[in-house]
Amino acid sequence: MLRDFTPRLYQETILATAVQHNTLVVLPTGLGKTAIAFLLAAQRLSHYPHYKILMLSPTKPLCDQHAETFRRHLDIPTEKIVVFTGSVAPETREELWKDAQIVISTPQGLENDLINKRIKLEETSLLIFDEAQHATGEYSYVWLAQQYEKSAKFPRILALTASPGSDLEKIKEICANLLIEKVEVRTEKDPDVRPYVQQIKMKWIEVEFPEAYKAVQKFLLNCRKSKLEEVNKYGYCDSINVTKSELLAIQGELQKKVSTGEKEFEALRSMSLVAEALKVEHALELLETQGAKQLYTYLHNLQQESLTSKVKAVKNLVLDENFKSAMFLAGQLVDEKVPNPKLIKLKEIISDEMGKRPDAKIIIFTQFRDSAEEIVISMNELLVKNHVFVGQAKKNGVGFSQKQQKEILDQFRAGEFNVLTSTSVGEEGLDIPSVDQVIFYEPIPSAIRSIQRRGRTGRLEKGEVLILVTTGTRDEAYRWSSHHKEKRMHRNLEALKKEFSYSVKEDKVSKGVNATLNQFGPSVTSFPKPLPNTTFTEPVVAVLADHREKNNRIVKELIDLGISVKTAQLESADYLVSGRVAVELKTVPDFVASIIDGRLLEQVRDLKKNFERAIVIIEGEEDIYSLRKVHANAIRGMLSSIVLDFGVPILYTKNPKDTAGLLAIMAQREQNKDREVSYHERKPHSLKEQQEFFVSALPGIGIQTARLLLEHFCSIKELVNASRKELVNLKGIGEKTAERLISLFEEKYGRK
Repeated sequence: MLRDFTPRLYQETILATAVQHNTLVVLPTGLGKTAIAFLLAAQRLSHYPHYKILMLSPTKPLCDQHAETFRRHLDIPTEKIVVFTGSVAPETREELWKDAQIVISTPQGLENDLINKRIKLEETSLLIFDEAQHATGEYSYVWLAQQYEKSAKFPRILALTASPGSDLEKIKEICANLLIEKVEVRTEKDPDVRPYVQQIKMKWIEVEFPEAYKAVQKFLLNCRKSKLEEVNKYGYCDSINVTKSELLAIQGELQKKVSTGEKEFEALRSMSLVAEALKVEHALELLETQGAKQLYTYLHNLQQESLTSKVKAVKNLVLDENFKSAMFLAGQLVDEKVPNPKLIKLKEIISDEMGKRPDAKIIIFTQFRDSAEEIVISMNELLVKNHVFVGQAKKNGVGFSQKQQKEILDQFRAGEFNVLTSTSVGEEGLDIPSVDQVIFYEPIPSAIRSIQRRGRTGRLEKGEVLILVTTGTRDEAYRWSSHHKEKRMHRNLEALKKEFSYSVKEDKVSKGVNATLNQFGPSVTSFPKPLPNTTFTEPVVAVLADHREKNNRIVKELIDLGISVKTAQLESADYLVSGRVAVELKTVPDFVASIIDGRLLEQVRDLKKNFERAIVIIEGEEDIYSLRKVHANAIRGMLSSIVLDFGVPILYTKNPKDTAGLLAIMAQREQNKDREVSYHERKPHSLKEQQEFFVSALPGIGIQTARLLLEHFCSIKELVNASRKELVNLKGIGEKTAERLISLFEEKYGRK
């Protein structure tokens, strides 16, 4: 099945493990992780020829890239290897799935397809997770792995990453979430990998922090200090020399305290002060790692925001004398066009490199779009052919679609320009061969991102990585933070590899996952377990969710409980548990926000108008009276109006799992009655809607098919009198459906 490819020894060794066990493969960028994926795919297809291969990757460009690689090296018809992304219509994905042998998909769209039963994971013999470091928390990989292990007849999981992170608990969480049984780790130092590793020359280039910048820095430091001294006075901060992560932890604790109803002045004031300190922290980072121009833009935006914002932290900060002094000096530096030392050094590096090699390919990575745009201007001044590469989100009018991103990368590969200036969107996985030099505009305190940035060079030939470091700033701290995290990651992986001797195959979900979690300890997040006595399998219980809820944890929890879930665009309501009962779901913060913006009463009015039974569920454990500046009586008045004026009951749940359990019980009670249940978005009012309601209630007929039948036969009478041949000739009506309808129309009613 393979063509134009000869596997390397380490790839064959890793493959031997992956054939037998669910395997996490940690392999440096450029050493053929995708090759292991298509080698294992070929093996599974030869053993299970009637089953599919499914590969998940975070972005469309990565999916397209993998599809090209599979088509190049697997002797499979091109049309049998398909790509699923958001740009492919759901109906088209459903049709493509039927005949495909290999499907490469982004995870979010596939979640929706699985929820709506457009695909069947039981038809898959191999599930591949690319960039497996994402498999934590609520990321789609976690739930998809769980569903696959539950339903697959011949399950096998392969997870691929260059850098799973430095935190041992996070690596263990990834392994637990993807049901990993074996870990295969290779580094550049391993003897079987070393012959294929291209030398990468690392060079740290120091840049002096200008005296003019230090004056601005001093005012910002004094501003931050004054905020933290006051927090310290109130007893919520042990020291004024706290890190950003420690500040975020303090903020989280204060928010938790306030959300439970704590309204002491000291707690509220401290929360505002910590928010101010975090904004100053970001300002310092911009000054020290990017330059005065980026800092001034940020401070000026804060000042403009304060004119309309009701947030005290913003209003108070811009009135601070130190803040105003820092902004004034930063503005002067911009007006006087005081040169940014990093830009000066960067231009020197590029000029020198292009002088030696006019056709050299260079990637410059920077954290911020503003810096990327400034770098592009500098490259234009050097008359160097270059292009910026950013994500899809529009910011200041800049943003590229995934199609545009692919076109830019194709142009770069083809040598149409020499320098690509990229934000983080270019870090992950993209195959950009023969890059001569990678430049970090700033160090980053992340082992994962540092490894990914470096991996853009040294893939086919020797490469060079240059990292600009401003002396005496957080650049130096970030440099060593990344270095130590990377070393810790390799130590943890080696230790994990030796310890990985357990199996998760005793029982597909509960026993295996518990064995995994027991080995890892209590800190690892476990899979959600169904509530006692609430798994619904017979008869089938269904819930219709608004399509905007498809990424909600509640939908996944319902499926885990055995509920049949479908998504559709609902005019009102978030969930329908029967044709007559609709539910509007509000989290506590959203409930309060919808009182402020005035949409809540309109939503309740629509709910009551369109359904026989309407219910409001408020989800969350926060104190509803302390989240926003809304008088308690206004909230009480709204609660009273919903119940007394509209006759709509209000139910409370703690979290998504609790909400799903309640919806499941409601659906079971509604649907286990001696009557047919038909799902409609609202009560049928007009004659047209009543006709559609009537026909769509027929077995096997949904609303779309009902409209098709009515448009063709013009009336219900003509439909009932139609022959079997007339029905079968209609698109969307098969032999079985026609037989069922004819039988329904012609058979005499009997009590048995």
